[in-house]
Amino acid sequence: MNKSLFTDFKPVSSKAWKQKIQMDLKGADYNDTLIWKTDEGIDVKPFYHADEFETLPKVSKSRATEWKISQSITVTNAKAANLKAIDAISRGAEHILFIIESEEVNVEDLFQNIDVIKISVDVKCDFLSEKYVKNILDVTQRAVDESSVNVHTDIIGNLAKTGNWFHNLNDDHKKLETISNSTKQLSIDLSLYQNAGATNVQQLAYGLAQANEYLHYFENSKTASLKDVTVTFNIATGSNYFFEIAKIRALRQLWETLASEYGVHTDCRIIATPSKRNKTIYDYNVNMLRTTTECMSAILGGADVVYNLPYDVLFHKPNEFGERISRNQLLVLKNESYFDKVNNPADGAYYIENLTEQLAQKALDVFKDIETNGGFLNQLKEGTIQRKIKESATKEQADFNTEKLVLLGTNKHPNLADKMKNDLEISPFLQIKKRKTLIEPIIEKRLSEKLEIKRLNEE
Repeated sequence: MNKSLFTDFKPVSSKAWKQKIQMDLKGADYNDTLIWKTDEGIDVKPFYHADEFETLPKVSKSRATEWKISQSITVTNAKAANLKAIDAISRGAEHILFIIESEEVNVEDLFQNIDVIKISVDVKCDFLSEKYVKNILDVTQRAVDESSVNVHTDIIGNLAKTGNWFHNLNDDHKKLETISNSTKQLSIDLSLYQNAGATNVQQLAYGLAQANEYLHYFENSKTASLKDVTVTFNIATGSNYFFEIAKIRALRQLWETLASEYGVHTDCRIIATPSKRNKTIYDYNVNMLRTTTECMSAILGGADVVYNLPYDVLFHKPNEFGERISRNQLLVLKNESYFDKVNNPADGAYYIENLTEQLAQKALDVFKDIETNGGFLNQLKEGTIQRKIKESATKEQADFNTEKLVLLGTNKHPNLADKMKNDLEISPFLQIKKRKTLIEPIIEKRLSEKLEIKRLNEE
C-alpha cells in the first residue's frame, strides 16, 4: 500500500485547535485552566504546533550516539583509585572522572594501566597547581602524541563555592593562564547553582557570565591565548524532564553565540550528573528513579559525558554495590533502551524547541543585565548572585513544604515505619564550617533536609 494516510486528513491550525479546546472547556478560561506558569517566567501551553514557528529550527549539534558512560572517583589514595577505575572500565565505564583531593596523590600510580587512548579521562583538582597539571600531561602524553586527558580548572567556580580564591585574584588568574596555555582547556561548573536552588534560567545565565569572565581576561592578556581552547561545562540535571533537556540544548546555543564574539571554538563539551537537591535518605530507592530520568534528560539534551549518582550517596561511604547499580542504570539506557542510536533525538519536538528558545532568550537577557552591572565577579562580590539564588531556593523550598513540589516517599506518602538513624555512615546534612571568606559562598542544600532531621529526631 503506497498511499499515505495523511493525505486523507486536512491539516488543522493551532488556532482551530485552541477554539476546539475552548469550546470543550465549557466556559472555563483557557489561560487560567490549561497554561502552566513556571518560576522561570515561562508559560507552558497544553499543545504546540508547527505554524507557531516562522522558520524551521536549526539542526542541533547534539551527538547522542557518542555519549560516554562515566564513573566518578574521588581520589585520596592513588593506587586504590586506580584499581577502582580499572574495575569500573571492565564493568562498562567508557570514561573516568578523577576528583583529586591532594597534591600528594601520585599521578604515575593513578594512571597505571589505564589506556587513555581508548578511555577518556577528566581530572578535577581541589587545589590549584601548574606543576601538578604539568605532571598529569607528562604522564598521559607518553601514551599519545597529545594528552587525551581533560584537566578542569575553574577558579571562579571555587570562589563561588568556598567564598575564597585558591590563593588570591591575581595569582589564581596567572596560574589559570599557565594551565590553560598548556592544556588548551577551560572549565565552567554550573552544577553548584542547580544544587543551591537556582532556576534553569539562572544556571544558564550564570554559567555564561562565568565563561565570559574567562574569555574577557584571556582576550586582554598579553601571554594567554584563546586559540584552540576547548570549553567544558559541568552541569547537574534536575527532575523537570523536558526543561532539563531544553536547558542543555540552550546551553550549547548560548555558548555558540558567546564564543562567536571571541572567535573561539563554538563547540563545547558538556559533562552531566543528576542533581543532589531532590535526593532523599528516606525511601532512598526512589533516588534510582529520579537519577534515571535525570540521566535520560542529560542524554537527550546532548551531554557528551554522563556520570550517575549512587542511590545511597547521601548517607553511605562509596561502596561497590551503590556504584555498580548507578553505572548499570547508564548501561541499561545505552544498551537496552537504545539511547545512543540517534544523534539529535530532541530536534523537531515543538514543545522542546519552544522551551529551548525561551530558556536561551531569558538566560541571555539575565546575562546582559549582569554585564551591564559590572560583570559576574562584581556581582558575586556585591552578593547579588547569591541573593537571587537564595530567592529562587526559598521559593522552591516553600513549594516543597506545602507539597506543591512533591518528592514521593518524603513529603508525600512517606513510609513512617522507615528508619534511617542506624544506617547513616556519613552525615547527609549541610555542614557549614565557620571561616573568614572574601565573599558569601553559594551553599548547596537539599530540599528535604529539615524534614529528614525532624524524622531522625523522632525515631
